[in-house]
This record gives sequence, structure tokens and C-alpha cells, in this order.
Amino acid sequence: MNSRFLAAAIATAACGLLLSAGVSDPTTVAEPPIPDATGLVQTVSTAGGIDVHNPFFVSEGTNGRSCSSCHVQATGWGISPPEVALRFLRTAGTDPIFRPVDGATCPSDDVSTVWSRLSAYRLLLSKGLIRIELDMPANADFQVTAVDTPYACKDLEHISVYRRPLPATNLRFQATVMWDGRESPAGRSLHDNLFSQAFDAIEGHAQGDPSNPPSAATINSIVGFESSLYTAQASDFRVGKLDRAGATGGPLPLATQPFAIGVNNLDANGQPPDPDVFTNYSAWNTSSVARRAAIARGEAIFNRRPISISGVNGLNDALGLPVVTGACSTCHNTPNVGDHSVAGPLNIGVADGSRRTPDLPLYTVSCNNGETVQTTDLGRALISGKCSDIGKFKGPILRGLAARAPYFHNGSAATLGDVVDFYNTRFNLGLSAQEKSDLVAFLETL
Repeated sequence: MNSRFLAAAIATAACGLLLSAGVSDPTTVAEPPIPDATGLVQTVSTAGGIDVHNPFFVSEGTNGRSCSSCHVQATGWGISPPEVALRFLRTAGTDPIFRPVDGATCPSDDVSTVWSRLSAYRLLLSKGLIRIELDMPANADFQVTAVDTPYACKDLEHISVYRRPLPATNLRFQATVMWDGRESPAGRSLHDNLFSQAFDAIEGHAQGDPSNPPSAATINSIVGFESSLYTAQASDFRVGKLDRAGATGGPLPLATQPFAIGVNNLDANGQPPDPDVFTNYSAWNTSSVARRAAIARGEAIFNRRPISISGVNGLNDALGLPVVTGACSTCHNTPNVGDHSVAGPLNIGVADGSRRTPDLPLYTVSCNNGETVQTTDLGRALISGKCSDIGKFKGPILRGLAARAPYFHNGSAATLGDVVDFYNTRFNLGLSAQEKSDLVAFLETL
């Protein structure tokens, strides 16, 4: 067989495999699924597959880190404590993710021995948190007056907060880049936001060399790579593949999911035009398979279960409505994706001082309007300088949840059950045990 014929045969076979997997575009490649806590998570690339030679996987700074140090395919392109712990065990805490600049609770932490590294990197190991240092904004309408923290970073002008890396996938649906939106200034395109984020990550997290910054071509290559990725749960251990019997789970539909900033955005009464944000499992509403029926019920709860939403800065105050009668889909309104489709972080209370755990700092903030606030993370306020933005964070994309526990910006919810319990308590939902179980079953399939 001559080489030209062989190449054609291989190409034909490859296209056949792609088509059998439900991919009609040969530039769209479904990567092998990877086990997670509840099934298999899978990534689809619209750029012909995952190029491990892309600068995303290359150390562009001075400390050995690459983007893939904190954005791991097996954990939904984020990080999870068990995977981080394995890296610690394999390398005695010297893997590139373990760097004092932000992996430790403070750069001054002792990391000279394995035991000292266990202590220094304890937030990274326990909750997958990295330290973010942000300067107090000029002309802020508040002052940070005190911090109660077990860590050495106590500077009240350079505030240290601890957050989970966001997934580097499904980026086409991003209305806000970073938990606090600091990479999403008004009027800038998503590409430019991601370009700035990647450059800043190399400069900061990877401790880039100021005399040899990454080229625009390098950053564009990183942005192009991560923008080609779509990730979702593909299979559930108890029900099998999630695109069977009329369902549309899995990552393939995401690659062609219509999206524009503001899609399905709230009206003046706080209602999305279509409350049925997720429609992946509506075909299972009458399924005789118990797990499929539970997933469909959970999807219906997410879309339609009434919630009296109050006290959410960024929503109630923005609409001028003390109470918005909505559902989970009110704030998670992007169709089949689940983030908020316009820029604008919200404060649902995750960082409230009353929820502080001993492993997080507690900041006392005095606002110019006379209000005193205690919080574990000032959130958007460290970017805007506005007291009203304290504790505001973006709602992340919900696809691939099962692969990337724990949850919320600070890892305060260890499981999806804990997430549901938080909302059940915060908004007095009165969910029954069965309803909680159904909602968790649905979230596990995203």
C-alpha cells in the first residue's frame, strides 16, 4: 500500500470514528472521557484535538509553571484537592503548582522541608485555593480597618484573598472573566479579556521575566487553544451515557450551543424570557429508569422551583425589587450553560463573615456611608472601590461540575449536596430530601 493511499485510508477511518461519536466536523475532536466522582467527564476540541505542544502546556515564566499547572484536563480544566495531593506526594511538594508566590498562604512561608511545605500549601491541598493579592483601589469608598487571619499576609493595603482557579474551558460563554471581573473592563472583547488574563497569569502566577515577556503570538496561541475547548459530563455511572433516549448531555452539543452576551437576560421584573434554561433531560421526564427520571426532576427543579430571592446585591438592588420571585435559572440564565449571561457579579452571601471558617481571613471593612461589613473576601469591591460590591462574585459556568469539587470561589462547599444545602438554607426553599437528591443528580450530569 503506497503512503498516499495509506494516509487517505487513515483519514477516512478517523472521520468515521468522529461521525460515530456524533461529530460531523472533522476539526472537532472528542477526547477520551476521564473518570470523575460520578461518571465520566469529556472534553471536545474544535481545533482538531488537544495539542500538548501549545504554549498552554509550556512554562513561559521563571518558576516552572504553565497554564496546565492549575488547569488540568482530568479535573474539568481546573484543579481538585485530591489531584493536587497526589502531585504533592509524587514530588514531596515540589511540583510547579507548589510555589510560594501564591500557592502558599503567604510568600514568606517556610517551604524548606516536606513538613513545612505541607503547612505552607495547606489551602491548596485542602480546598484548591490560591492566594490572590490585590491593592486597595484608589478613591475607594471604604477602608479595611482590621484583618483576623492565621497567615502572615496581613497588609491592609495589599489584600490577600484565597480563591479557586476557574476552569479554562467553555470560555465562549464567558460574560465575566475572573471571579471578580477584573479582566472584563467595559467595552473590551472576550478575546482581549482572555489575552490580558493569560498575559497576567504568566507575569504573576508563573513569575514571568520582565525582560523577556511572552510574545503576542504566544498569548494568542494560548487563547486560541483554551477557546477551542468544551467540557461536560458525558456519562453517569448509574445511568450510562448522557446523550441517550432523547437526552442531549455531554460536551458535543456545547460546541454548537447558540450564545450572545445578554441572551435570555432578565426583564424589569427579574424574569428570564425562558425560565427553562436547561433542556438536556426533558426527554427523560417519563422515563421508567429511576435515575433518568430523578435527573429530569432535578432539571425541572432547577428551572422552575420558585425562589423568593432577596438580599442579593447586584440583583435586587439593581432591579429596585426587594423580592424577586424566580428560580435557580434566574441567576444561572445562559441556556444549557448556567452562568449569568451579562457581566455583573452578585453577592449571595458566600463570603459573609457569618460563614467564615478558621482557615480563611476575616476582614473588617468600614464604608463611607457608616456601614461596617465583615467578610472573608471583598470580591468585586477590590476592583471597583465600591462598598456595595463587597462580596460580589460572578456565577461560574456550571458544565463539568462533577469533576471539579469543591465549590464556590472559596471552596466552602465540599460537595454538590453542600451547594444545594447552602441555597436551601439561604433562600428558605424548603426542599424535601427527595428534591435535594434529584437536584444533586441533575447537577452531577452537567
